[in-house]
Amino acid sequence: MNPLILIFDGDCVLCSANAHFVLRHDKRGLFRLAAMQGEAGAALMRDAGVDAANPDTIILLDGARVRRQSDAVIAIFEKLGWPWRLAGAARLIPAPIRDAAYRWVARNRYRLFGRKEQCFVPRKEWEDRLL
Repeated sequence: MNPLILIFDGDCVLCSANAHFVLRHDKRGLFRLAAMQGEAGAALMRDAGVDAANPDTIILLDGARVRRQSDAVIAIFEKLGWPWRLAGAARLIPAPIRDAAYRWVARNRYRLFGRKEQCFVPRKEWEDRLL
């Protein structure tokens, strides 16, 4: 089974907190993470058709499938297993509504949550999970 690759904004406080959350709760070791500011993350973003210099979405690569925006967030939580998989109930909300809310948060993420002075730095035990 290929790992799930999560590409996130390593400068964003909210995005980095989410990355830490995923690593803490990924008991099966399914996820590999790449900050879009890094070489691997930027290349993966370009391959997915997203400008890493002006990102507007989180990306989850699940084999050949590319998930973005609210679909990526929901899929991440579903893959983490119980109790996080309950977030899958959010799929009952129509995607255009979910994605509009996602885009609003994404556009305002630095103003609402702040920007890190240093890109995402993992704990020592997670270094092998980063690309």
